[in-house]
Amino acid sequence: MKYHKQLLLAMSLLIVVSIGYTQECSPATSMPDLNSRLNKIAESYVKLVLAVGQHDSNYVDAYYGPQEWLTAAHQNKKPLNVIEQGALSLAAELDSLNSAKEEEVLQLRLQYLKKQLSSLIARVEVLGGKNLTFDEEAKAYYDVIPPTFSDEHFLKLIAELDSIVPGTGSLSERIDKFRRQFVIPSDKLDTVFRATIFECRARTKKHIALPENESFKLEYVRHKSWGGYNWYKGNCQSLIQINLDSPAFLERAIDLAAHEGYPGHHVYNCLLETEFTRKRGWVEFTTYALFSPQSLIAEGTANFGIDVAFPGKQRMEFERDVLCPLAGLDGNQAEIHSKIQVLVAKLGYANNEAARRYLNGEFSREKAVQWLIRYGAMTLQRAQRAVDFIDQYRSYVINYNLGEDLVEQFIERQGGTADKPEKRWEEFKKLISSPRLPSGLQ
Repeated sequence: MKYHKQLLLAMSLLIVVSIGYTQECSPATSMPDLNSRLNKIAESYVKLVLAVGQHDSNYVDAYYGPQEWLTAAHQNKKPLNVIEQGALSLAAELDSLNSAKEEEVLQLRLQYLKKQLSSLIARVEVLGGKNLTFDEEAKAYYDVIPPTFSDEHFLKLIAELDSIVPGTGSLSERIDKFRRQFVIPSDKLDTVFRATIFECRARTKKHIALPENESFKLEYVRHKSWGGYNWYKGNCQSLIQINLDSPAFLERAIDLAAHEGYPGHHVYNCLLETEFTRKRGWVEFTTYALFSPQSLIAEGTANFGIDVAFPGKQRMEFERDVLCPLAGLDGNQAEIHSKIQVLVAKLGYANNEAARRYLNGEFSREKAVQWLIRYGAMTLQRAQRAVDFIDQYRSYVINYNLGEDLVEQFIERQGGTADKPEKRWEEFKKLISSPRLPSGLQ
């Protein structure tokens, strides 16, 4: 009997232990689901971004999350090594997660957080003194390896430009002289820019439903290394600044209105806030780390959005028929002006090559300026401002040209080709309202 009693007791204990183990692993008390775990990681990520911002004034491009997080970052400035250790710990946690069986948007969210965090770690290392080459930095920050172009590549484009730009003198001088026929007078500037933004917004709203409360404030500034900037404030509000250091050429009206506003940065940020921060509670989108993969998507879609909004000859026609009269300019040469601008845009990769050689120590500042004058067909002033931008933002230059090309190629692979404008808008909207990464475009 004693044996049987002991056996029964042992069996009872085994049953209790088994029940406890089963309850511990049951769905009701299992580990939090992937989305919940990512929510906690995302909060820590945002706080790390704000912490890096205390060491780098350019790093936090936008933030509209809880004010107390920002206040805490200001009041308790964390050392770089503490930020790095926190980021490495989060990265390890992210690496332990598996999203294979989750919906696509959650898979994208996991990968997005991994890459954003990886770029944060790289930025902290650089702020701590680590040296990266141009290509290493571009890969670490923006999730891509930029292509390399020879001098001959640019000389072929310059030869093509040389054949169509009228006048005498050097090519950069002739381009500048021709473009000065299309400088918007200062007393017409605000009228032209606001009319262009109104048109860009109207074209965008035909294809993308915008929040009713979305709006922007327009300001004119000076002494900046950039031509225009969108400062997103949250709640679908933006501050759009336009730099008046350079002449207000006519083409800047559409470039800036579409790029900074509709369907560019303003719309991009509005959709991310609406779709993810508000609907899903994904706090990682309350902040925008400038030196991160998000920037390639943001700049690439903003640039490509110009062509989406004004396909084919529509841009030239709007400039000729609407903007020239508003600005009091002669639109008779609008078509040749448009052709010149298309070719000049193709020379955009010259900025990348100048940045690569300058940042890698192959060029002095003066040599980078002279190289851009020759191979980028720039005036001295424009080349100097381009190098000013490189000094401040380094490999960020790739996000405009390479970003645009990757976005265009991705959208066209989804069927959004130039001959299918409705499909192009549809795929464009999908991209700017998703957490897709640059490597996901290739």
